[in-house]
Amino acid sequence: MKVELLYAVLTLSAGLFSLGLLGLLLRRNLLLAFLSIELMLNAANLNFLAFSRYHNEPTGAIFVLFGICLAAMEAVIGLGLVVRIFRIHQNLGYTHLSALRW
Repeated sequence: MKVELLYAVLTLSAGLFSLGLLGLLLRRNLLLAFLSIELMLNAANLNFLAFSRYHNEPTGAIFVLFGICLAAMEAVIGLGLVVRIFRIHQNLGYTHLSALRW
């Protein structure tokens, strides 16, 4: 992989990460927050793959597989919590997170 291509992929990844961070900070909807977190995790996975390809080492791809498993677990648990909050309050705002306490 050439250095120019590495810089292009890293720029794309930084853009995706910043877009996810903006979505997480500016939105007050739980579903959009989880989508933003997924976008940030995918940007990190793209970084791992770019550096793995640049150095010709398979360890980055292994980290990406773990990252995909982490994203799948986060999506299942997070969406379960979102569904629970929506069923109780009919609203997906951050203000209803304290309702999950016992």
